[in-house]
Amino acid sequence: MFNRKMFPIAAFILILALVAGCSGKQTDSSVDNSGNNKTGGAKDKVEISLWLTPQWKGVMDATEKDADYDSFFKYAAEKFAKQYDKYDVKVNVQVVAGDQRDELLNVNLNGGTPPDIFFESVFAMGDYAHRGALAPLNDIVDDAAKSDIAQSYWDNVTFGEDVYFYPFSQNPGTLAYNADMFRAAGLDKFIGDENGIQNWTLEEYEQILKGLKTNMPKDKYSNAYPMALFALNNQGDTWNLAYLRMFGNKFFDDNGNLIVDDASGAKAANWLKKIYDEGYTNPGAESVSSNDANAMFQNQQLGISFTNAVLFNNAKADMKAGKSPNFDIRLANIPSESGDPLSFTYVVGASVFQTGDEVRTEVAKDFVKFFSTDAELVKASKNSVPVRSSVAEEFKQQFPLFAAYDANAEHMFNFTGNVPGYSELRQVLYPELQAIFIGEKTPEQAIKDYQSKGNAVIQKAKENSAINP
Repeated sequence: MFNRKMFPIAAFILILALVAGCSGKQTDSSVDNSGNNKTGGAKDKVEISLWLTPQWKGVMDATEKDADYDSFFKYAAEKFAKQYDKYDVKVNVQVVAGDQRDELLNVNLNGGTPPDIFFESVFAMGDYAHRGALAPLNDIVDDAAKSDIAQSYWDNVTFGEDVYFYPFSQNPGTLAYNADMFRAAGLDKFIGDENGIQNWTLEEYEQILKGLKTNMPKDKYSNAYPMALFALNNQGDTWNLAYLRMFGNKFFDDNGNLIVDDASGAKAANWLKKIYDEGYTNPGAESVSSNDANAMFQNQQLGISFTNAVLFNNAKADMKAGKSPNFDIRLANIPSESGDPLSFTYVVGASVFQTGDEVRTEVAKDFVKFFSTDAELVKASKNSVPVRSSVAEEFKQQFPLFAAYDANAEHMFNFTGNVPGYSELRQVLYPELQAIFIGEKTPEQAIKDYQSKGNAVIQKAKENSAINP
């Protein structure tokens, strides 16, 4: 039978136990500030999420068993968790389609649930830095990384004073040329090494264009043109931006404003109009897309076209598979009047989103630094093109162009300028190029209008940027 006289005593003991338990949870000296259990017990559990668009399959190679787009990060997460002494960490990896990336990110940002990490091209993610959605990564970048990764790559990932992306790999943009066409037109002296990136002066480049137009055998290369030119939309616009720099224009000033409307910018625009009118390019550039130009080049209807590392490798694979005509395809930089070649790249790496959770942010940064610096894991960058000179050196025998791409870093310019509103700015250029090619505007007027409209876009974006003062 229940003893009512014992209730006060039992209740008092229970209350004391609860108080002691609560007090112990708040001041538990067995766990330090980093989550380590000092008595050797279990570490605090932390889960973070990592999203990526499809980059490469497998950990180190697509031939691995069950290779998939998430394989590398699942492997990296397992390796990280085994050596991580701060928390018991779990990394949830999710692959998202490139055409769904922004929609998913915006939905989750608006809902306060962004991923902790996103692995993607900086070109596609720069606006998120300006929106204040990303955490600076300066605190995880050390001198060893800076010495192994060329400054041009750091310039691509630095917005204002801060690094927002950790460079992992790259997709360099250059010109591609048909060396067989060059030989047929008597232009052998302009052909570079098959495992190099050829540099031509602007004078030499104009000789090449003239030689291809005049001397290319019509029976062998019917309906072929010297050089690709396109302005249907904003795709492939990076090469058009490079052409506008050929006469020394810097494009952006120190405040991130367009300065293309000067003598050098107008000279570049007039040069494009000149080679177009003189038949050194494919006709109808205003209605030709970059995809159209790429297809024409692969079908040997163009002597020189645009390319990047992915397109270049795909072209070679198509030739090997018999999907396109086989020819000697090689690389060259975009020439300039000064003689200094022009090139650019799309840097790929990880960013960390501002989730409002300090512990998750700490773990996310630690994981980014881990897979971006680990001696084994950085070798996976060979699946595209490494940004690290050490990796390029290690694999140059297997991938000879790695050494050429690594040496070419000194010629690279940052085509976005890391300005706010760049994605919208892309919509401004191609209508002005179209106006030049169809004769609706003079090159000078088109460049003037591009600068005016472009700076309006940038100024509006600056007002909402978390980076610009």
